[in-house]
Amino acid sequence: MAKNSLEKFIEGVRRIWGPLTSEVVAGCRQQLEELVKAPAMEEWLAALHREAPAYSEMYRDPTEGFVLLAHTEPAGLYRPPHDHGRGWVIYAIQQGEIEMGTYARIEDLDGSVKLVKRDSTLVGRGQVQVYLPGDIHDTRCIAGPTLLFRFTERDLKKEDKEEHRVTRYLERDGVWTLGAP
Repeated sequence: MAKNSLEKFIEGVRRIWGPLTSEVVAGCRQQLEELVKAPAMEEWLAALHREAPAYSEMYRDPTEGFVLLAHTEPAGLYRPPHDHGRGWVIYAIQQGEIEMGTYARIEDLDGSVKLVKRDSTLVGRGQVQVYLPGDIHDTRCIAGPTLLFRFTERDLKKEDKEEHRVTRYLERDGVWTLGAP
């Protein structure tokens, strides 16, 4: 029986899965690059385009714990700087365009923390962006609606709720700094 692109993605990731290494990240990136090329007529992808969910869990591996999410974002949606704690994530754009900024966390002599914007990248259809543990980034939907996939090596939502490992930043007087604990 022929497999659809989502099933091929899951099989491909399961085949290469292991602890965080350059090879695992490259392999997952390659699988996502193939997934975003899926024909729009595949039922699972057609449903995403039709329903345009803000959040949809596409797959959760029962053994390894990695998760594939789909998000539809309207133009202008902004997600302030954050990291993913001890987890890593790969974003893949199926439709639309997202601007992703990267930041360095700087601690001043008085112990206060601020972010310095390092770079900004436009990520469009068929492109992927990788963020490893500790990387700080923001996202802004430039051309929407954007359909993006977010592949995480663990359930970051659960980890954030239970262990508070995700760090979010707030803008104060034009400077990004730590949010309230």
